Parts: sequence; structure tokens; C-alpha cells
Amino acid sequence: MTYGPAMRLTLVLALMMSLVTPAAAQASTCAPVIVPGAEHVEQSCLDDLTTTGTLRTGHTVQADWAGLTSVGLPVVGAVPGVQVDGYFPDTSKTNTAHGWNHDSQFVLRLPGRWNGGLVVSGSPGVRRQYANDRAVADQVLAAGYAFAATDKGNTGADFFTDGRGPGDALAEWNTRVTQLTLAAKLTLKLHYGRFPARTIAAGISNGGYLVRWQLENVPWLYDGGVDWEGTLWRPEGDNLLTFLPPAIRGDREEMVAAGFDPASEFLWPYHKQVYWDLTQRIYRTELDPGYEGSDATYDYASRPKSVHRAVARISLTGRIGKPLLTLHGTLDALLPISRDSDVYHRMIATQGRAHLQRYYRIEGGNHVDGLYDTYPDLLRPIAPCFTTAFTALEGWLRGVQPPPSATLPRPAGIDLATSCSLKA
Repeated sequence: MTYGPAMRLTLVLALMMSLVTPAAAQASTCAPVIVPGAEHVEQSCLDDLTTTGTLRTGHTVQADWAGLTSVGLPVVGAVPGVQVDGYFPDTSKTNTAHGWNHDSQFVLRLPGRWNGGLVVSGSPGVRRQYANDRAVADQVLAAGYAFAATDKGNTGADFFTDGRGPGDALAEWNTRVTQLTLAAKLTLKLHYGRFPARTIAAGISNGGYLVRWQLENVPWLYDGGVDWEGTLWRPEGDNLLTFLPPAIRGDREEMVAAGFDPASEFLWPYHKQVYWDLTQRIYRTELDPGYEGSDATYDYASRPKSVHRAVARISLTGRIGKPLLTLHGTLDALLPISRDSDVYHRMIATQGRAHLQRYYRIEGGNHVDGLYDTYPDLLRPIAPCFTTAFTALEGWLRGVQPPPSATLPRPAGIDLATSCSLKA
């Protein structure tokens, strides 16, 4: 990965330049878009920046966001504007999008009618930069926000090959989101003639982790964030490497003790096939490459201190500096809620920051909304709750308090794919 003094100098120089740039560029034009610090950019003037349009024109990759939303998630209207695809300097090549074979790829979408806001996302899982297009980008573009997303600097099941030491690849994720946020703010200044009036971090799973990390470590870059089932890393106590081995072993009593809700048992065969083994292997390889045993019997607590130090590099503290809305499904069978967001909620309170968080536990919510289409009588999609939470955050930033933290019951008699109330 590459993000050193030269990159920081580029951003400082771009900021100085932006402060004296006349506010002549209008969003309705297709004037060249400058992304400070980018090594390569390609821009397109589009009639529609949402997935309805970008699928038609080839400016998204559906495979990147497949399965993350239910088929019933409402389609928003067309949003004309400019899309910029590009990448920042980097040395790794796990992202093959566009045939570039270059990591640190990003996408920027600049609507013709801009509301003055910016939403920044990192991709969930180890997906690429278009992974948030349907679940996040469509919703915020329709509201007038500019949208920026990054591949986090490495992608795919071999993401751990990036970096020189344990934890490097994961630590880069945080750096790349910060980098994109800075560059996007400057890009908006150059394109629209002013900096964004509000900047919001939003993301799913690993993207939710990135929201948490940004609000803890560089809160001055943001006004708030929406954390959709973010991954919790901490050097001691529960983390991915503690609750996934029992799931791989498949002993029901062990799994329940590790935090998996027995009510989610109907989802376990699918997660065994798709998620648990792969997730444990790739993250354990990244953080503990010296381990030579079976991942089913992996015991994080007994691993050398060097492994715990690697996890500490990417760990969260709960010391958020800006308002945060957290959503998590009670039937999450990949990141059990009792070992993840329940814990993070307590961590925030311990840090004396409870007043900065609202936490909504979504009854029947699972890790990926696509499974709602298979089990509509048992699950509930979270995407509609994200849309409601995002609106609630906007209100919070204007001084309107969102509903109190609560477990939101699975309501009957409504279309769960299209609506969600944050009131218990």
C-alpha cells in the first residue's frame, strides 16, 4: 500500500489551491472533475447515477452488490450527474475492475442538483467499490447527496496478501476511507464551488466498522455516521476469531454459548456453506499467518501476544466523537448481535459517549437482506431501516433528537421491504 508524506503533501497543496479557486464550475455542466491525489480518473456525464441507470450504461457492477438487498427495496427516481471512477497510488493489484488490476479504486457520484452534503462509504466484506450502490448510494443520491465509495485498498478472498505484516491490509482500510473523504471534500469544492456543508459516513458490515473507526479516530472529518451491523474488533474479548471457530465446529451448545441466537438456526447451513469457514480463514490468515492448525479448533485467547497486537492495531474503543446511529439484526448469523453491536453499545457508554449514539436492534434482521426473499415469514430486511435512520441522523444534525435506542419489533401488516419505523 502507498499512503505516505507525498500523498499528504498533495492533499495540502490541493486544499490551498481550492481556497482560491473561483466558484465557477456548476454541477449541471460536464466540466473536467479534479480528484486531488488520484493517480487516474475517468469521468462520465450520466442521465442517471442510480443503479437503474448505471446498470444500463455499465457504470456499476451488479455482482459487487448482489444479495445485499431484498428485491422489494424501492427503486428511486433518476438522478442526473457526473460519475468519476479512478484510483489512488497503490502497489497492490487485488482489484481487477475495469481491467486496471490496481487497488485503491474509488467511485464518486456528483448529482446535478446537489443538496450540499457528502456521504462516504467503504465496501462491506471484501467486495469492491460498487458494493454499496443499491443499499446506500441510491438512497442518498435521491436525496441530493454526493456519494463516494472505496474498495478499501484491497479486495477479494486474497486481500491478506497486501501489506508487509499482520494487520497491514486491514489497517489500510481505515486509511483509504480517510483518504477518500479528504479527496472527496476537495473535489466538491472544486466542482461545485464550496465544501460540503455536512459529511456523513455510512456502511454495512466491514463498512459499518469503518464508520465506527472514522468517528473514533478522525471525527472532525464528519458530522455523523450510520453504522449498519459493523464488525467489532478488539484485542481481548469477543471478536470474529473467537466466535467463528465454534460455528465451524457446528456444536449447537458451543454456538449458543459463543453468541449465536438459537432462533437463527435455520440460517446456519447457509452460513456454514458460504460464510463461516471462508471468513475465519482469510481474517485469521491476515492477523495470525503463523498459525498452522485447523481453523475449527483455533483458540484466539491462547495465541501469541503478537497476534493480539495485530488485532489491537485495528481495534475499536467506543470513543466516538460525532453522532452515530447503529443498526443490527437480532438474527445475524455471521456477526452475532450479542457479541458485536450489543458490546459496542456498552463500550460507547463506558467511554461516556452514550449521548452520541442511538442503537436500534432490528428484530428478525439478518446480515444480508437478500435472505429475506428466501424467508419472508421469518426475517426482516434492514435497508428500509437504514433509510429511516439516515433521515433521523439528518434531523439530529439539525437539532431534532432521534427516537431512543430500542429493540424494534418485527411488525405485522406492513410491507417490510419498503418501510421501517425507529420507534419501538
